[in-house]
Amino acid sequence: MEERQDIHNFISQKYFYRGVFTPQNLMFNANLQEFATRVGYICNLQTIGKISTEDAYKQINELWQQVECSYLELGIED
Repeated sequence: MEERQDIHNFISQKYFYRGVFTPQNLMFNANLQEFATRVGYICNLQTIGKISTEDAYKQINELWQQVECSYLELGIED
């Protein structure tokens, strides 16, 4: 079980938030890290030919829309 957790931590590294702390900033940072991880997976799948360029673009665009929505809902820009 511990070995599985080590592999998960290696693959999905999370970094500590170093900006000005607010709950909204912390949540957005977590969302942004998740976005970056998932984009990396999508890029790798496209690179090895498992998904098409168009499909990769659509998936990344959808993820980006979610990040934008998260940013607006959290009121970061206020």
